[in-house]
Amino acid sequence: MEAGSRPRKPPRGTERLYSRSPSNQTGSWRQVFEQAKCAVGQWKMFDMPWVELCGTDTPGARVAVLVSHLGFWSLNACKIVYIIEKHGSPERYGFACGTLPEHAEIAEERFTVEFHPGDQAVWYDLYAFSRPTTLASLAYPLARALQKRFARDSGSAMQRAIQRA
Repeated sequence: MEAGSRPRKPPRGTERLYSRSPSNQTGSWRQVFEQAKCAVGQWKMFDMPWVELCGTDTPGARVAVLVSHLGFWSLNACKIVYIIEKHGSPERYGFACGTLPEHAEIAEERFTVEFHPGDQAVWYDLYAFSRPTTLASLAYPLARALQKRFARDSGSAMQRAIQRA
């Protein structure tokens, strides 16, 4: 069952990014999935040296992501727009953030973990769609490179968080 708003259809003119990372952990699926859910709830996918999270994970709360790039830091504001908690097959847990006017892009990012009972697989998914604001469009190639880097590093951060749990 999904709580909050329904996922938005990506607006025309937005770029999409999808990243899927398997959990390479050992243990029962339930244990690994519960560890992954805990990691998402604690925003561990942002645990990387070039990103700092400022805010809370309360639904509807404003959150700021501080990002280091090209020798400076930029602050990007967003808020949780919906929460996902689906039981069944696959079982899914996560949330999505939508950008606020203070953000460099017009975007939404969804962070979920899934359990597939058929093959006992646990996955971490990041799905995003975005369009740069007028100012950010001047640095479009850099923005896309940062998004791809974030997707890659986010999957690694989730792996580390599950291993430490």
